[in-house]
Amino acid sequence: MRYAIISDIHSNLVALQNTLDYIKTAKVDSIICLGDVVGYGPRPNECVELVKENCEICLMGNHDHAVIGLTDISYFNQYARESVLWTQRTISPENKTFLKDLPFKHEVDSTLFVHSTPIKPEEWDYVFSENDARHHLDSISQSLVFIGHSHIPVVFPYDKSSFFEEQFQLDLEKERYIINVGSIGQPRNEDPRSCFVIYDDQEQSVNYVRLEYDVKKTFQDIIEKKLSPFLAIRLLHGF
Repeated sequence: MRYAIISDIHSNLVALQNTLDYIKTAKVDSIICLGDVVGYGPRPNECVELVKENCEICLMGNHDHAVIGLTDISYFNQYARESVLWTQRTISPENKTFLKDLPFKHEVDSTLFVHSTPIKPEEWDYVFSENDARHHLDSISQSLVFIGHSHIPVVFPYDKSSFFEEQFQLDLEKERYIINVGSIGQPRNEDPRSCFVIYDDQEQSVNYVRLEYDVKKTFQDIIEKKLSPFLAIRLLHGF
């Protein structure tokens, strides 16, 4: 199977549509979304509709969870809180129901898909370091985990140093991995391009894909929706 694994769309319709257009040419068998379809951006309903139409699996993200009123947003930063409240007023009842039904994890053979962390994904912790990754891998049986949440693409092997390469081979007979796929709609590694992963489980190959999209269109849409200008500016710089 060839999987396109996307995450952290954050209501960025232009970036999502551009990504899906690319995926249609990539001969994948399944699209899996690791969550945070909404939050921050200006087009929550349109993004939920596209995910419903195109993704075989969509998982719960912390912003999805917040929009349906199940996460305390007091710990969110100012911009995240404001965007959650705006999205709650904007999202349709049907799309809100879709978000309520999202699972926290998905498993295929020895591969686990979550938004945040393998252990208690509903607590929205982060995998930031090699020690974090080893701690989680020590607590699960799966040999391969795909995550999002931090918006920063990185690979954490259990027995080696973390790294980022656009293409690489896994060795699942000898190694275990946590792979952060990056973000479609709000990259944070100083690269404004969308980022996601194509994973071939037969070849054990991982390919990071980075795509340019019309960032200025989303920028203008954020301003017109009267969301914080900071949310627009950060898209231009990828932080």
